[in-house]
Amino acid sequence: MSDDQRLFIGGSWVEPDGGHYEVIDPATEEVVGAAPEASREQVHAAAAAAREAFRSWSRTSPEDRAAVLDRAADVIRRDLVAHAELAQAETGATTATARGMQVGVGAARFRRYARVEPVEEPLPPQVNEAGPFGGAAVLGALAVRRPVGVVTCITSYNNPWANPAGKIAPALATGNTVVVKPAPQDPLSVYRMAGALEAAGVPPGVVNVVSGARAEVGEAAVDSADVDMVSFTGSTAVGRRIAEVCGRGMKRQLMELGGKGAAIVFEDADLEAAVRGIGTTFSFYSGQICTAPTRVLAHRPVYDRLVSGLAAYAGRLRVGDPRSPDTVVGPLISAAHRDRVESYVELGRKEGARVVTGGERPPLERGFYVSPTLLADCGPDMRVVREEIFGPVVVVLPFEDEEEALALADDSEYGLIDYVWSGDVARAFRVAGRLRSGGVGVNTVGRNMEAPFGGFKQSGVGRDVGVYALHAYTELQSLVWQS
Repeated sequence: MSDDQRLFIGGSWVEPDGGHYEVIDPATEEVVGAAPEASREQVHAAAAAAREAFRSWSRTSPEDRAAVLDRAADVIRRDLVAHAELAQAETGATTATARGMQVGVGAARFRRYARVEPVEEPLPPQVNEAGPFGGAAVLGALAVRRPVGVVTCITSYNNPWANPAGKIAPALATGNTVVVKPAPQDPLSVYRMAGALEAAGVPPGVVNVVSGARAEVGEAAVDSADVDMVSFTGSTAVGRRIAEVCGRGMKRQLMELGGKGAAIVFEDADLEAAVRGIGTTFSFYSGQICTAPTRVLAHRPVYDRLVSGLAAYAGRLRVGDPRSPDTVVGPLISAAHRDRVESYVELGRKEGARVVTGGERPPLERGFYVSPTLLADCGPDMRVVREEIFGPVVVVLPFEDEEEALALADDSEYGLIDYVWSGDVARAFRVAGRLRSGGVGVNTVGRNMEAPFGGFKQSGVGRDVGVYALHAYTELQSLVWQS
């Protein structure tokens, strides 16, 4: 076990009031380290420190704030391999994912938000012919972006580098201060990030990190009177509870919640490309990602071929030790989550779905593994079709025509990212335009990291990524003057 981690509050490393709890490697079931358990009072102290630091940080020039973020990116990249090893131990990510998609993307996000964006937008002048004091007046105006204030960032367990960086970097760039509450399963990486920011010269109190396995830690980070905004990535159920608290305090929200992405595959699609894209559900974070195309809607003429192709693809994926260069599918985050995913597979069987492949634990002595699983012949009312499983499980439903495909796709409480595969690009974009989701991938599962990201319906509130994150962490102020 490594040395016990301390909280980061007001620029100091502080002993936790609640002691420590163990962080477990999901691949080996061994202890990675001891994470601090903050008290409610310590969380509120972190928010108070952020409030105090906001006064000066918000007045720092955008260029000076950007310089801190740029240096943080350098510090992170300098120790990228060591950071990736810790992230891998906490999450069970493969080596390539830990280095590239976790730490690498995290550093890139600090670099991206070191690029200062314009904060003022001139508006056309207006002639006011009936002013309160009579006579005509020409009024000029500017729309100016101002920081929201203190932002609580509650992060997801599937990526302890990219997800926090995607919140912290734009929040700091726009003059906010932050209280970060990491997921309890992998907080140690987020403390490494705090250390990098400290080394980069972030002033005391601008960044604070408080962790804990108990729900009261997150609750305190949301209900503190010093917090102006909550940026949350996680389940819709938890998002609803956070929204209730935010509503009482009129706090700004940015919510990236659950998903059950529909992947519509038409008969003229490139089936090999569709299989590769949908197959990322089995491999990328072992399906623990809200953007995965987990709900496949297959055009009846190609239904059997698509199911066979997905089954063959899943069967070729090597499940095992994420530190092995040959491994494609690593473990799930915890024993409890493995049991949850397995219970959904069993539920699918009982509901009448056909388990084409997978559905069992691979023959490994240790680790929280689930084999890539494909459920076919599903119906739209099955719980495995309607609920987010968050594991390497794909369900397949047939459709007869375009209208039925659209109806099935939108028959969901979620609306994060959907996908369309078709050789007819005009049809693909027509269908995409009718889907009630925050994003649509047309013949791809790739993402443009400058495109707005967020969901319709129960999949979230607000948009971030790229310049949209700079909008998300600011309020608009109108400046009007008479000339």
